[in-house]
Amino acid sequence: MKRPSIARLILPLIAMLLPSLAGAQTMPVPVPSPPSLAAPSYILMDGRSGHTLVEHNVDEQREPASLVKVMTAFVVFSELEAGHLSLDEQVMVSERAWRMEGSRMFIEVGRTVSVEDLLRGMIIQSGNDASVALAEHVAGNEETFAQLMNQYASQLGMTGTNFTNATGWPDPDQYTTARDMAILARAMIDRFPGYYQFYSEREFTYNEITQRNRNMLLWRDNSVDGLKTGHTSTAGYNLITSAMRDGMRLVSVVMGTSSPQARADQTQALLNYGFRFFRSYELYGVDDTVTEARLWKGASDTLRVGVEQPVHVTIPQRQHDNLNAVMRLNTPIVAPVARGDRVGEVDIRLEGETLYTATLVALEDAEQGGFFGRLWDEVMLLFQ
Repeated sequence: MKRPSIARLILPLIAMLLPSLAGAQTMPVPVPSPPSLAAPSYILMDGRSGHTLVEHNVDEQREPASLVKVMTAFVVFSELEAGHLSLDEQVMVSERAWRMEGSRMFIEVGRTVSVEDLLRGMIIQSGNDASVALAEHVAGNEETFAQLMNQYASQLGMTGTNFTNATGWPDPDQYTTARDMAILARAMIDRFPGYYQFYSEREFTYNEITQRNRNMLLWRDNSVDGLKTGHTSTAGYNLITSAMRDGMRLVSVVMGTSSPQARADQTQALLNYGFRFFRSYELYGVDDTVTEARLWKGASDTLRVGVEQPVHVTIPQRQHDNLNAVMRLNTPIVAPVARGDRVGEVDIRLEGETLYTATLVALEDAEQGGFFGRLWDEVMLLFQ
């Protein structure tokens, strides 16, 4: 009797195992509970989608300390972008700026300093003197500058924040929340990528004095590229951080920790958790065709439909195939239609939960059809 080949014996066994192997490959990574931090308020947010991955007391109003300087920089960057300032523009140092206490870059009264040096002095060295000099140069005085800060905060949707100065110097009427600081950090990174690079610089020398960036994660984690520390005796130790790994950006805020080491360690725990268990995806770009809708009374019978803004979602790892899109079109869609006209909405869902709702718009102009075509569609619409 001819003995069966080894292949004939093994292949059926492999075939039996394939379904279980395939299932193992597609099994989602379990997502444990986030780390519990010894901080009164904190948040971890995806930088692109804005989806919150971890939160604790995120709307509790707290003293920001030098986190305020992120908004100070945001206002100055806005002035630079608008052409109202230049990096090499010279700023006269006032006595008020020179006399500022706390952390300083050691500018001298009556001297001029470039906007670029003041920005580095404020961002890297956390100079209160630099912050006041910039505020006075932009708005005349620090009080008027604070009005600008609050106007930008309102535009960004920072509903739990009020600024009274450009430095973060303690004031009972100055407060913010972890959520608002994350919103501000995302806006900073998105709007000013060229200027954002200041936040990754580890040290700056001015007036022959070299000072190191107080964000120790810039030395510990190569994926970290910003943003800002803050501390007063009443605020505790605060830290806004952003990091990028494998194309995914996360933003974290911890407020009120007990030491510089604690704020760094707890931020690191948040970042590691987010990068390990979540992934961010761009589902649709602004020019992607999401669907083709029925067009009535048009030269064409269909209309290409897409999203008004790019759609990003952040979900647990290996859950991408479980996403689904549910569209709600404003039917009937009747010609003429202009590119950009809103024609409905799409819900992005994962396991029955709506993660994101996006506005659907026409991706093209659609002219009216001929007389008989319009007449026929008019009749057909009566039966819809």
